[in-house]
Amino acid sequence: MKILFLVFIVFSTLSLSSAKSSSSVLDINRNFLRYGTGYYILPVIRGRGGGIALTPTSINQKCPLNVVQESVDDRNGLPLSFIPANTTKDAIIRESSDLNIVFQSVTICGQPPVWRLEVVNGQGTVSSRGTIGSPGRDTLGNWFKIEKYGGNGYKLVYCPAVCNTCKPVCGDIGVAKSGRRSLILSKEPLIVMFKKA
Repeated sequence: MKILFLVFIVFSTLSLSSAKSSSSVLDINRNFLRYGTGYYILPVIRGRGGGIALTPTSINQKCPLNVVQESVDDRNGLPLSFIPANTTKDAIIRESSDLNIVFQSVTICGQPPVWRLEVVNGQGTVSSRGTIGSPGRDTLGNWFKIEKYGGNGYKLVYCPAVCNTCKPVCGDIGVAKSGRRSLILSKEPLIVMFKKA
């Protein structure tokens, strides 16, 4: 009887801890991603560019800025933080939860650069013209998700659930094959990991 009770306790603990960790996003050191903490978003597959950064939308304008992948592998890009639509007491970022993604400690064009999906020439492109918070129809383009991909990676996804009556076009976030390596809606996701800044 004692052995059966002990087996029950062990399996209950294992299933609870694996359920909690499977829904929590982890950094490269296997620590939980936390709300408001700075992280570099880096590609899992090396040799295809570096971390995530900002670049002007055109050579003649400083503002607005597009979100891009660095073209050089050894560049970490700029640190970002994640702000969930629904915060929790433990401040842990969970998979598939709606998030604002914000470049940390940077104010450009008069505001903190918050990711926003915009349609440019028929292509969903990630810009830095979003706003923090206020989940709903007016901020639909500002909400992204992190989802597990394969064994050690994650993908960034645009499929906000912050508006019950909205029907956004959902998709993975990938990298444009030509030009400035802009982040775009793509059938080929950029597989990423997170490194604490």
